[in-house]
Amino acid sequence: MKLVVKVGTSTLAHASGRLNIRRMELLCKVLSDLKNAGHEVILVSSGAIGMGVGKLKLSARPSDTAGKQAAAAVGQCELMYTYDKIFSEYDHTVAQILLTAEDLRNETRHKNFENTMERLLKMQVLPIINENDTVATEEIEIGDNDTLAGIVAVSVGADLLVLLSDIDGLYTADPRKDENARLIESVYEIDEHIISLGGGKGSSLGTGGMATKLRAAEIVTARGCDMVITNGEHPEVLYDMADGKQIGTRFYAKKVDK
Repeated sequence: MKLVVKVGTSTLAHASGRLNIRRMELLCKVLSDLKNAGHEVILVSSGAIGMGVGKLKLSARPSDTAGKQAAAAVGQCELMYTYDKIFSEYDHTVAQILLTAEDLRNETRHKNFENTMERLLKMQVLPIINENDTVATEEIEIGDNDTLAGIVAVSVGADLLVLLSDIDGLYTADPRKDENARLIESVYEIDEHIISLGGGKGSSLGTGGMATKLRAAEIVTARGCDMVITNGEHPEVLYDMADGKQIGTRFYAKKVDK
């Protein structure tokens, strides 16, 4: 199985912005084990700006573009250093790929990205992808890594996209506000009702929310790829996913010729 896993800032970092070491180590261990089992694994990782905020000891995420870019430049170093260190302990080589929207809009650059990804996977490398926040401006930014993960999954012909978040999946209402909210385990069609369940922004350190996750689901299911939203607090649930067990909310792909 070709698997794209997207991990959000809320999963990787504490509320302070500092790295959640235990969770990140467990995530890398599980992904390494899945790779050892024969799955092709691609990681789309948020966290650069959030980690930069923590490392720079800022009181909050910067609101201006230059401040975000500076935090990303600092945080991306720590993020990739940590990934490289942990995955190396399990004998896996990682590669860093930073993208802007222009890389995906431009046909030649997009094709170059696809060729690079194909070669990296053939070389048994685990690609780690993030938006290039250090140079992205409003004109060339993708805006959130849920959308980026959806585009990546389609570009590489993935079988499944998993979004690890701070919520168990898509609910009938906001479970933080409504105790009667129910988890929706399966979605076969993303209609107006499903779209209406998308809330606002997620954590204060991140940029995503349920709305961006539903947008990613629209992107991948239209191209024959399933998607799962599940809680990243316990990365070992990815084992259940690989075994075909129900976790979180699964969006089923439309049948198309790949």
